[in-house]
Amino acid sequence: MDGPASAMTSRPSIEMPPLPFDSLESFLTGAAQWIERSLPDYLPRGEPAAFLYDLARDYPLRGGKRFRPALLLLSAALAGGDPARALPSAVALELFHNFALVHDDIEDGSEMRRGRPALHRAHGVALALNAGDLLFSLVHQALLDNGRVLGAEPALEVNRRFAEMFRHTFEGQAMDIGWIRTGHFPGREEFETMIRLKTGWYSGRGPCQVGALIGGGDPALIDTLGQFGETLGIGFQLRDDLLNLVADSADTAPGVLSGGYGKERGGDMAEGKRTLIVIELLERLSEPDGHTLRGILSKPPEDTTPQDVAWAIRQAETTGALDAVRLHCAGLGRRAGELARKLPQSPQQQLLEDLSRYLILERGS
Repeated sequence: MDGPASAMTSRPSIEMPPLPFDSLESFLTGAAQWIERSLPDYLPRGEPAAFLYDLARDYPLRGGKRFRPALLLLSAALAGGDPARALPSAVALELFHNFALVHDDIEDGSEMRRGRPALHRAHGVALALNAGDLLFSLVHQALLDNGRVLGAEPALEVNRRFAEMFRHTFEGQAMDIGWIRTGHFPGREEFETMIRLKTGWYSGRGPCQVGALIGGGDPALIDTLGQFGETLGIGFQLRDDLLNLVADSADTAPGVLSGGYGKERGGDMAEGKRTLIVIELLERLSEPDGHTLRGILSKPPEDTTPQDVAWAIRQAETTGALDAVRLHCAGLGRRAGELARKLPQSPQQQLLEDLSRYLILERGS
């Protein structure tokens, strides 16, 4: 494939081994293999390789847990459908996730991603931004294959739901960035709105509902799966926020059921992120220490020192803020389990329970 449009043609059918549903590890491994075998067909090669196509391939090929597309495939199977029919949508979701990571790293000034320097650190903001934009265009390229796989009307409905997911994700991201820009520290209600929009949708509700729609699920099933997915997505993000402060694995890329956190420890503090940990911490600190924390979180990332980050982490540990968020995660894990148990009993339903337990309660523990 030599030209810049070499991967823009219709995709051939790819023979995939059946997805195993006997255990969480085997399912996630199988789903990741489906995605990893399919991704290269949606990632163009050609010129300008060094300035665009190599950069766009970077994040998707660094690995990761691939749990979002796995959740979409699992939901399609739970609804009684053939998960292979959901593969273009699952690939589209993984491409959107990687687009979001590229842009999110730029917006947050992040240093590391999946155990290696963030794309904009390695290649500069302008080229990284452009490569991220290409990834977003490839999302739509993947979704076009739904017309062939699902038929015109179902493909349009999947597109509509992806568009809704995109919009909510960008709304949540705008709040997250805007609070830092304006020096605003949100209350709990504001934070819950932000995380539901930014993470609850594209890390949970969206994948579950799109998968169930493709699988032929009825409205009640799609609604319950959506509630489950939103709870899962929020719990996953809060667990990530905890790992950012307690896991020292910046040089280790995350894998399906192994590997490190893949980002610098305390990066959220350096970037001034308004997490639930920060809300819990500000409620517990004395007025002078609260003023100090706000000052640290209001600094540009490049002005935040390792001593600043270490102080903030120590306060989160000693005040009980981390324990409070762990308890909140436990509650979300129980809620996700309750919602999963409302679904029809099947191997796929059991895997949803197992996945929620792993992502919210056990990962990195």
